[in-house]
Amino acid sequence: MIKEVIVVEGKDDISAVKAALECEVVSTNGFGYNKELVETLRTLNERRGIIIFTDPDYEGERIRRDLSNKIKNVKHAFLPQGKALKKGDIGVENASKEDIILAISKAHPQKVERSIQFTKEDLIDFGLAGGEDSRKRREFLGEILGIGYSNGKQLLNRLNNFGVTREEFLEAMERIDGDGK
Repeated sequence: MIKEVIVVEGKDDISAVKAALECEVVSTNGFGYNKELVETLRTLNERRGIIIFTDPDYEGERIRRDLSNKIKNVKHAFLPQGKALKKGDIGVENASKEDIILAISKAHPQKVERSIQFTKEDLIDFGLAGGEDSRKRREFLGEILGIGYSNGKQLLNRLNNFGVTREEFLEAMERIDGDGK
């Protein structure tokens, strides 16, 4: 598994990258991202490192420049326009698996073994899934840990793949329960 988190522009990019590589991927949802996403990416960069892999067009380069200015020491993966073009549309989602793998490999990602420290049962036991206020608890947990908001399945992946320790998790849950949330 690739250690760094890959940062792309949209959901279709996430699907294409995940189909090509075993990695975690976060979307900016275009250029309209907020300060919260930038803070999440900073935290992820400190924990795992990030690789910015935006579309090879004006908007993609604009996002790349902006994030690079706000987050230091990130890696970059580049895809030539010709490898990302399909029926006049330019985007990572149009690239072949081979071209995505090659582009990411040129960013020199590190490899790590996948470890499962957290389970679905943990989410249920701590009221993060299946409960009346689970969404609110996940939102607060994501904020405390700096991993952003996610649904239950995404949270489980982030806890296991973003370098969150059991100790950090338990401390965060104590804060949530201590605040009455």
